[in-house]
Amino acid sequence: MNTSDNASNTQDLTSDDVAEKLRDADIVMLTTAVGGDKLVSHPMTIQGVTDDADVWFFVGLEGDQAGALSDGSAVNISIAAAGSWLSVAGHAEFVDDHAKVQELWNDSAEGYFPDGPSDPNLGLLLVRTDSAQFWGLPGGRIAGAAHMVKAMITKGRAPGGTDTTEL
Repeated sequence: MNTSDNASNTQDLTSDDVAEKLRDADIVMLTTAVGGDKLVSHPMTIQGVTDDADVWFFVGLEGDQAGALSDGSAVNISIAAAGSWLSVAGHAEFVDDHAKVQELWNDSAEGYFPDGPSDPNLGLLLVRTDSAQFWGLPGGRIAGAAHMVKAMITKGRAPGGTDTTEL
């Protein structure tokens, strides 16, 4: 089900749109709950995105972040880039699948896991996404900023819109 606060400026958000935006992201913020009431965010590199917009990450098993995650933990992935913002809610799941690690392995991962795909500190995390909300300015960052200035001067409505979808 999609809802739109400003349908004239935002198209209906689909799971394909969310998957594409996630695939285009270099770095995202992954937010987890620690101790039930404290939220902690970590910058993360996406290793893969499914057609359903579920997201694969490599995570260090010895770090605080892995300790905060357990199967089923509620998480949020957020992206801010070029006049648009995406927030994706989901649940974390550790996956023990060496073949999937091999499939997702890349040179940038080696900087964090120097022993390669068999590094004992390497964990494979899947975020099964539940919903996403997108906010965007028309025309990207520069055009969006110009529209914002114009709206301030003319006392008009700020540009952009928002849309939410269940995944």
